[in-house]
Amino acid sequence: MSISKSVVVQLLKHFPSWRPQMYFKSSLTALSHAMEDRVLASSDSPLIIASFQKERFYRQEAHRYRRIAQKTDQVYVLAAPEAEFKHSSHVYETVAFEPTDSLAQEWHLVVIGEDYASCLICHEKTNFLNDKQTSSAMDNSRRFEGIWTFERQISLKAADLLLQRILKYRPELNQKIERGRKIYLATNPIESSPKLSPRELKKLENNNPDPFVQRLVSYLQAGHYKLLKANKSLAIKQQKEQLLNSVTDAIRRSLDTEEILQVAVQKLGEGLNVCRCLVYRCSEKDSAAIINHEFISSGIKSVKGQTWQLKNNPLFEEVVELRDSLRIDDTRLDPRINQQAWQQGTGEYLINLVQTCSISSWLLVPVLYQDRLLGMMELHHCDEVPIVWKEDDVALVDAIATQVGVALIQAESYANLEDLNEQLEALDRTRSNLVAITGHELRTPLSTIQVCLESLASEPDMSPELRQVMLNTALADAERMRNLIQDFLTLSRLESGRVEWNSEALSINECIELAISNVRSRLSQKKLPQIVNLTPAELPLVQADGEWLVEVLAKLLDNACKFTNSEGQITIAAKPKVGNKLEVTITDTGRGIEPNRLETVFERFYQEEGALRRSAGGTGLGLAICRQIVKNWGGKIWAESEGRDQGSQFHFTIPVFNEGLGDNQATAEFNQPTKKPKSQKKHNTQRKN
Repeated sequence: MSISKSVVVQLLKHFPSWRPQMYFKSSLTALSHAMEDRVLASSDSPLIIASFQKERFYRQEAHRYRRIAQKTDQVYVLAAPEAEFKHSSHVYETVAFEPTDSLAQEWHLVVIGEDYASCLICHEKTNFLNDKQTSSAMDNSRRFEGIWTFERQISLKAADLLLQRILKYRPELNQKIERGRKIYLATNPIESSPKLSPRELKKLENNNPDPFVQRLVSYLQAGHYKLLKANKSLAIKQQKEQLLNSVTDAIRRSLDTEEILQVAVQKLGEGLNVCRCLVYRCSEKDSAAIINHEFISSGIKSVKGQTWQLKNNPLFEEVVELRDSLRIDDTRLDPRINQQAWQQGTGEYLINLVQTCSISSWLLVPVLYQDRLLGMMELHHCDEVPIVWKEDDVALVDAIATQVGVALIQAESYANLEDLNEQLEALDRTRSNLVAITGHELRTPLSTIQVCLESLASEPDMSPELRQVMLNTALADAERMRNLIQDFLTLSRLESGRVEWNSEALSINECIELAISNVRSRLSQKKLPQIVNLTPAELPLVQADGEWLVEVLAKLLDNACKFTNSEGQITIAAKPKVGNKLEVTITDTGRGIEPNRLETVFERFYQEEGALRRSAGGTGLGLAICRQIVKNWGGKIWAESEGRDQGSQFHFTIPVFNEGLGDNQATAEFNQPTKKPKSQKKHNTQRKN
C-alpha cells in the first residue's frame, strides 16, 4: 500500500454509497473530544488510533491520550514530526510519518470497543505547504471533507487501513498489532461476508446512536458558515476603509489642487477596478468642463483633454439639483439616454457620449463642500454586460468625494496668503484678549481664596463663626471660577462651530417649563421673584435642538433673577412672528439697562458696572452664549429697556417646525454653520450658568 494513498479515498471505495460531508475544524474538535470522553467515561479497554497531521496539533491533546493510555494498551498516535515527536513505545505507541504522507492532510480518530465503535476520517481541503499557510490553517475556518459514523463495519475497516499504515512505519509492532486485530477486528465481516446490498448499506448509514451529537455538529457547521460570510463581509469593508484612508492621506499631504485630483482619481479607479474614472472641476453655472484627470483600465479609450458638456445635460442637472450621487446600472435602459430623449432634443449629446466612450454603466458623484459644488467624479463601466452599482461602492465614492472637497478647500485657503495672514492676525488678537480677560476675571476670586485660606492657616484661634465665613467666601469664589471656565469652554465650542445640532420638533411650552424648573432648583437657596409663564398652549412646534433651547431659556431666566429683587416679577411669553418663526420674550421688573448698552450686554464678560459684579455675581458670559446658540439655529436675539429701574425685555426668535420638510432636511436647513456627519456622536458637555 502506497503511503501517499488517502485513507478517506480507500474507505469510500469500500463503501461507495457513502457521501463525504464537509466539516469545520471546530466541529471535528468537538466530535473528537466527544469520542475521547466516551472512552474515559467507560470501563472498556478499546483500540484507539489517532492521526494528528502535525506534531503541534498532537501536543495540544497529549494530556488526554496519557489518560486514555491508562485504560488500554492499544493506543496508536500518528503525527508528522516537527521537533521532538518520533517513534516511541513509552506510554502509548507513537508513529512519526513522513511529511509527504497523505496523513499530513488528514484528521483521523478511530475507537473500537467491545460494545461500541466510531470513527472520524477526514481529509483537509487546504494542504499545508509552508509556514505562512500553516499559520492561516490554524484558524477555525479550516475545512475538512470525510466521514463521521458510529457504524461498526466502517469503523473496523478504517482501523484496518490505519493499522496497515502503521506497520509501514513500525514493522516491529507487528505482534502487538496482530494481537489487537484478534481482539478488536476478528469480527470484521468486510472481507469474509457477502457484499451488502444498497438497502442494507442505507440502513447502516441511518443507524446513528447519538442524534444529539449530530445536531450539535450541524449547529456548529451553520454557525461557521455564518462566521465565514461575516468575515468575508468584514474583509471587503476593511479593504474599502483602507482605500478611503489611503486616498485621504494622499490628498491631505498636498496643497496642489491638480495633484489632489490626480491622486484621488488614480487610487479610486484602481481600488474599485472600474474601466474609467474621471474627476473635473466645475460649478453649478458652468456650461462645460475639460477632463484633465483620468484613470483608465487597459484597452479603454481615453477622454483626457475632451470637453464635457454640462449645460442642458440632464444627468449633470439632476446631480446639481439633488446634491447627491446618480447611478445608472444600464445606459441602454435609461430614459434620459434612449432614442425617445434624443427625439425630444435632450438626449443627443448623452447618446453620442455613451456610444463613443462605450459606457454601459455610469456613476456620477458630486464633490461638495458645505453644499457648494466644487467638481464631479464619474465612474464608467465599459464592458458589454452592464453592472449594478453596489451601495457600499457608491458610499465609498461619496466619502472620497467629501475628502476631495475638503482637500480642495484647504488648498485654496492656503493659496490665498492674504486671507491666511488675516486669520493669523485675528488669532493673535484673540489670544491677547483671552489672556487679558481671563487674567482679570480669575485674579480677583483667586486673591480672595488665597486670603481666606491664609487666614484659616495662620489664625488657629479664629472663632468658628469667622472660620465659616472664610470657608463660605472661598467656596463661593471657587464656584465662580468654575462657572467662568465652564461657560468660557461652552462659548468657545459654539464660536468655533464644534457643536453638533440635533434639530427636532419641540413644544416651546415644555422647554419653558424645563428651564423654569432648572433655575428654581439651582437657586433654591435664594428667594426668587415670581416667575409667570404666559405662553399659550396652542402655539406651533418649533425646530431646534432641545437641550440648547432649554439652555438659552435658563440663562435668560437666570439673568433676570439676578437683577430683579424677590418682590419683583418675571414673565415669559411667546407669539408667532412673520417669516415662519416664533418670538419668545422674557420680561423682568428689575434694574433695567441703559439704552446705549442694549447691544453691548451680549459681549463677553459684560456686566453693567463694577458694583454689580460683586452684588449680582455671574461670569459675564451667559448672554454671549445665548447669542451664539440663537445665531446657530438662524434666529435673532435682542434686548429692550426704558432705562435704569425700568425693567428689561429679552427677545429671541426660533424657527417653526415645517411639516413639509423631513427631519434630515429640516436639520440641514437650520444647522448650516456647524453641519457634521450623521455618524458622529453628540458631545455632551455639562452646562451650568
